[in-house]
Amino acid sequence: MRRIHLLFVVLLLTLVGLSVAYYKYSALGFPLTPDRETETWTVEAQIAVNPGTAPASVRFALPSNPPHYTLLDEGFVSRGWGLTTQSSDRQREAVWTKRNPEGNQTLYYQATVYRDQEEIEASPYPGPAAPPELEEPLKSAAESFVEEIRAGSADIQTFATLLVKEVNASRPDENIAAFLKPDATETERTRLAISLLAIARIPARMSHGVMLTDEGRNLGPTTWLEVHNSRRWVPIDPRSGAVGYPRQFLVWWHGDQPALATSGLQDVELTFATTRNLRDAVETAQLQSAIADSRLMDFSLLDLPIDAQNTYRVLLLVPLGALIIVLLRNLIGIRTFGTFMPVLIALSFRETQLVAGVVLFTLIVALGLAIRFYLERLKLLLVPRLAAVVIVVILLMVLISIVSHRLGLDIGLSVGLFPMVILAMTIERVSIVWEEHGAGDALAQAAGSLVVAAMAYLVMVNTYVTHIFFVFPELLLVVLAFTLLVGRYTGYRLTELFRFRAFKTLAQARRPDPPTNDRSGDNR
Repeated sequence: MRRIHLLFVVLLLTLVGLSVAYYKYSALGFPLTPDRETETWTVEAQIAVNPGTAPASVRFALPSNPPHYTLLDEGFVSRGWGLTTQSSDRQREAVWTKRNPEGNQTLYYQATVYRDQEEIEASPYPGPAAPPELEEPLKSAAESFVEEIRAGSADIQTFATLLVKEVNASRPDENIAAFLKPDATETERTRLAISLLAIARIPARMSHGVMLTDEGRNLGPTTWLEVHNSRRWVPIDPRSGAVGYPRQFLVWWHGDQPALATSGLQDVELTFATTRNLRDAVETAQLQSAIADSRLMDFSLLDLPIDAQNTYRVLLLVPLGALIIVLLRNLIGIRTFGTFMPVLIALSFRETQLVAGVVLFTLIVALGLAIRFYLERLKLLLVPRLAAVVIVVILLMVLISIVSHRLGLDIGLSVGLFPMVILAMTIERVSIVWEEHGAGDALAQAAGSLVVAAMAYLVMVNTYVTHIFFVFPELLLVVLAFTLLVGRYTGYRLTELFRFRAFKTLAQARRPDPPTNDRSGDNR
């Protein structure tokens, strides 16, 4: 029963830890590797206005939940103009107003977007489109054309594709030739496609956007067509009939109306500029999480002050070091002084580097151990003896630093990064084991402690490991689950298999021979 309970706890901890980490990776975009950068785009709309003498107002459509992209940040620059933003079910817009405008001026809107979706999200079906009111013979011609397209299509998407190709053909069908002017613009052809789709009761709409190009200037909006297939809006190129938006196309607004609506102005011009940026992936994920209003980020370490973050970058590695010690002691059988002492030594190695740390640690412990044996002759009590060892350790650290500096060796200056209490306790433990079990056991445990500390250091100093456990601290639940699982292991350790191999050989030698079925010597 206890075993089942333990397995349930282990499974629950693992499931919770991995689930939260996967959600942060897949939904919020947190990276699994450090120093990863994501591609973001900055789009700037420039509205050049030439006001008259009357009060002026400018209404400008703003991007709202563009397909494939997330709006990370936005800003406005409009000196002397009043600014308000408002939203409706269909569109967001900014409204600039000024009572006494003077001279040519430019209004700016800047947005930073990040591509995080590959498929367009589902949207409610708006209902069948209302067919346009046409007079004969145009009505019959349009209906005949629609029936011809329907006969050659399989669904709404193929119907719209065939219709757009026919509308843009160099020699269009005679039934729609009357609807097209010889010099019809792309917008006029898109309007005609929407009207013909409405005759087939297919909802369609215009969309307008900007092609994202690095260092793009003086860009104009591009018109696109969207049809609803009863599940989502499907973009279709109104020029070629190709399905889907180009990868770097940012939808800005929908509808047959222009992006700008002005009053009190003599002239107005809208242009776009775009540029590509590389931003830290963790920062991008933070912004995306804030936009998504994820409550999970209320418990994120990334919101702590920088000094607290740096502290937890180290502390979060302690459980991992403890797991390494559990594995090396319980499964391998390496003997160490205590459980957490090698972890703390490994943390010191993060500051001194491995080779220098091992040399300095060995030197101080050796010198301190010699003095500790001298203190044993003085028959001091435990607490005064430990205090004396601490004082000696500090004096040794000071002496090593001074001598190293005089010799021009910078390695000795880092000795002050060792925790003095850990050094004192290590010296005390070595001396006790030396007295009770002999020098061999003491040196073996000291060597084991250094080996374990070195292995823990190599794992804890890895930048990928540090990043993973800082960005996804919930993975410590998985470390806890694995520690609990290993804690129930009671089998032989790896070193014990070598220690007791002589017993195995002896047992095999004393094993009696199996009986044979040879009856050739029997006398009957």
